Parts: sequence; structure tokens; C-alpha cells
Amino acid sequence: MRCVIVAGADIQNYDYVISQLTDEDCFIYCDSGLRHREFLPKPNLIVGDFDSFALENSEIETIVLPMEKDDTDSVYAIKEALKRGFKDILLLGVVGNRLDHTLANLGALEYIYKHDAKGKIIDNYSEMEIVDSNVKEIDNKYAYFSLLNIYGEVMGINISGAKYNLYDATIKTDYQYAISNEVKGDVARVSVDNGILLLIKILR
Repeated sequence: MRCVIVAGADIQNYDYVISQLTDEDCFIYCDSGLRHREFLPKPNLIVGDFDSFALENSEIETIVLPMEKDDTDSVYAIKEALKRGFKDILLLGVVGNRLDHTLANLGALEYIYKHDAKGKIIDNYSEMEIVDSNVKEIDNKYAYFSLLNIYGEVMGINISGAKYNLYDATIKTDYQYAISNEVKGDVARVSVDNGILLLIKILR
């Protein structure tokens, strides 16, 4: 089963998000993420310090967090999902106006990866996930795709089947040149020999 974590950033395209969900998904709602519940499936678990959304009486399992803590509500939810054995985690409502929270959630994809689980973020414009040595395919339903180095040293970057291909390349954090690539044909393929990259697939 997959765990879907819903945080409080704006979700504009509910239809697309719903199209990516399954009946078997388990949902954790974080604090102000509860404002999305009228459009998305009901929560199986609620977590948060509820500094931005009033906690209502509910029969749903709820974990109330202290306001002063190291983890954001969404990071706590990720840790809770991993503790409960989930190996596939989809993050919704985690990219928005707060750049600090957005960057923290992009970093959380690495945390999920390092705990031997699969993580993905869907926002209003894109899907984001980590690329490693396993070849990842990108089909032509996406308008563009980009590879970003935000996780440290990475070498041996390979892209094939794209408008701009790479072989055994390096992307450094101070020069992000693998932006706005396009799939040529049906699929493009990307992989990294050493390290990990952030793959962002832009929706049409």
C-alpha cells in the first residue's frame, strides 16, 4: 500500500491529483492540510500541532504534536508513515508560498530514499522524485523534464531518448544546466551512476 500525505499548501488541480490516487491508498493529513479533505479521500490519520487549523472532534486517529519541535508536521508524518511500514509515499500540498517549507520537503524526498522507500511530490505544475542508478523512464505526456542536483556530489548522469542527451555527465550545485529538456519519441530514460538527482516532470 501507498501512504499519501496531505499538507497545507494550495492544490489547484484536484482532478489530476485524484487521477493519481488508488482505492488502496492510506491518507495522513497534516494540520492545515485538512482543508483539502472535502476534495480528497478521508484521512486515516491526522497529525499536527494545529497552529494553523483548528482541530475538530473526530473519531479518526489523531496525533497532536507540540508547537515547539524539530520536525515540521509533514516531516513528522513521513517518519510516522515509515515507522508504520510504508515503502511508497506520495506528498501533496507540500510545495507553495513558503520557500523554506518547500525546500525542506524536497529534502525530505532524500530522507525517504535513504530509508529504502519511494517518494514522490505532486504540485500544481509538476511531479518530483529522485533518480539514482536505476533507470527511470519519462513518457511524452509531460511537457518538459529537468534534472537538478540539490543533494550533493553526483557523477555519471545519463539521459537518452531526449532532445538533449547526456552521457557520463556531471551537474554541480552551482551550475544547473539540465533544465527544460523534452522527450523525443515515446520515452526518455535517465539514470545516475553515483549519487542522486531531483527529477522534475512538468505537466502539460
